Amino acid sequence: MSAVLIGGMDRLRRVYMLAAGELGIDLKIFTGHERSLRKQIGEPDMIILCTGKVSHSARLRAFKYADENSIPVEMIHSSGVSALKRCLEGRS
Repeated sequence: MSAVLIGGMDRLRRVYMLAAGELGIDLKIFTGHERSLRKQIGEPDMIILCTGKVSHSARLRAFKYADENSIPVEMIHSSGVSALKRCLEGRS
């Protein structure tokens, strides 16, 4: 299974990857400093949005991309690792 995390904190990038890896999930992380996100997302099984750490326009673009490609979107307000784990455990 693969997932994309949009938002989150740069300093937790490695911990996010470890948490997803423990569940057997390939995780791509975009913390908001990337350009042309649409080209980099690919075709994941799900998109996770950290609503507290992502701009309104980025959220709208993510939802549009997900809708165009039939990808489910999960939203979490917290950008903590435990919130990400709970979200991923519900899908793995």
